[in-house]
Amino acid sequence: MRVHCLQHLEFETLGTILPWMQVKGHVLSRTLLCTKAEFPHNDDFDMLIIMGGLMSVYQESDYPWLIKEKEFVRSAIEADKPVLGICFGAQMIAEVLGSSVCRNDLKEIGWHRVELAPVPGKDYFQQGLNQSFTAFQWHGDTYGLPAGAKRLFTSEACREQGFVYKDTVLAVQFHPEVDEQSISNLITHCRADLQGGSRYVQEEAEIRNRPELVESSAKLMFSILDRFECLHRSFTAGSYAGDRRCH
Repeated sequence: MRVHCLQHLEFETLGTILPWMQVKGHVLSRTLLCTKAEFPHNDDFDMLIIMGGLMSVYQESDYPWLIKEKEFVRSAIEADKPVLGICFGAQMIAEVLGSSVCRNDLKEIGWHRVELAPVPGKDYFQQGLNQSFTAFQWHGDTYGLPAGAKRLFTSEACREQGFVYKDTVLAVQFHPEVDEQSISNLITHCRADLQGGSRYVQEEAEIRNRPELVESSAKLMFSILDRFECLHRSFTAGSYAGDRRCH
């Protein structure tokens, strides 16, 4: 599988996505937006991953490359490419699908509980997950649920924690990809965010040195990526019928 990644900051890396791809033998390409906004043709990749970022999707005047990025993401979705958006990436997908992105009432930073939203029979991307799990958060924005999307995840501080659209587009507000290094990078470069005053902003000591949570987050990330890999196999085999069940 050929995976293209939109990476907005050098220090906000792929985390545990990279070792998953290496073990699976998939091919990675990437666009580093803070350096150059060049995008591949839709025929040149099988899956798109949109990473996080310090900017907001509505800051086009400050980051003019956002306009081209949104056009690229829209074309990938319209071409029925499997797409995963994480944090900023989730907000971008929401806006591209016609919804709004704005400041959340509260900042949400650190390890917080996420709940499965009620979906009849559980959605494909919910299957196998506990009703409640702990996920890593680092955001101040939120989005409205796009028309035609199904809410999959929610939290106490931020109602919109994730949705699925057209069966193959998954947006998650939390960060399942984090490893110890990526968490350290965020703290180093964004330490000012920890002074947010919200009861959902944890102190540095609460965030660091949580190997058990990093491990459970990695398992969640691998589970999500395994499901995308399964979808790709179904597409390649011509057996995809819209029910998203892989065996």
